[in-house]
Amino acid sequence: MDVPDKALVIGASTGGLEALRPIVRELPARTSAAIFIVLHVGSHKSDLPRLLSHRSQLPAVHPRSGEPVEAGRIYVAPPDHHMIVDSGRIVLTRGPRENRARPAIDPLFRSAARAYGESAIGVILTGALNDGTAGLFEIKARGGTTVVQDPRDALCADMPQSALTHVEIDHIAPASSLGALLADLLTRQPVTSRPIPSPEEQEMTTEFKLARPRAMTCPDCGGALSQSQAGQLTRFTCHIGHAYTAEVMLAAQFVVMEQFIETALRALNERAALCHFMGQKADDKQQCRWLAAHDEALSRTAVLKQLLESEWLQPSAQACEADS
Repeated sequence: MDVPDKALVIGASTGGLEALRPIVRELPARTSAAIFIVLHVGSHKSDLPRLLSHRSQLPAVHPRSGEPVEAGRIYVAPPDHHMIVDSGRIVLTRGPRENRARPAIDPLFRSAARAYGESAIGVILTGALNDGTAGLFEIKARGGTTVVQDPRDALCADMPQSALTHVEIDHIAPASSLGALLADLLTRQPVTSRPIPSPEEQEMTTEFKLARPRAMTCPDCGGALSQSQAGQLTRFTCHIGHAYTAEVMLAAQFVVMEQFIETALRALNERAALCHFMGQKADDKQQCRWLAAHDEALSRTAVLKQLLESEWLQPSAQACEADS
């Protein structure tokens, strides 16, 4: 088994398959690097390893948790599992979602930064919002190489544009040119001693955990949130481990708010139906009260309908349609 001295980590979301195909086609058949890919597939079945193997000279697989990392292989995060590198082995976990995704890009990038230091190459491809930016920031902070797909070439420019905004990027190129660029980087990327993580970093970042809370609450579980910074990028993490950038949390909060409004709308409709039913059965003295309550409930649904149908201000750039 060839132990890799470099790691190439690639993250993508909306439009990622189309961007990955020309990249893997150019990767060399013999390399001392291991390649790791996260595509936002959620819990849906993924044929990505088979599709990439047809295009690449390197075998692509969904790894097993605990297997040793080998050079010259493409490891694809399996559905509904984060994939990280720890002590020369691949760890798969169903820990808390980050940026509403599992698998997410940030956990892989953070682990690669800590395991490979200057010998890590991080690549952000097309995708909505900004998963991967914080992880790419850590790769750069530890001396690794940062690469993004040209936002003008991306089906969805959010992720590469966020990386450009928040991280010092070494290389920008369209997907059609990234394969040759990465093949060249793999031949000249410096090999350095592996950095030893601090005690705080030895904590598994994708496991459920406890942490000091803040005033805001997690859109997924309702737990309190703590705040951290990756350069100018603000991140929020709840005390069991769900993590968001501010932009992703804004979108998640809107979904939760919409669900609550829809619940209230349903309750008002049911109240109106009940009052109408009882009004039809009531005597003349009571009927007017039931029917008045019916009319009141219907009139108040108008406010909720307006909230649901109105456009809301989006402080960040317009995001592409969320992945299914």
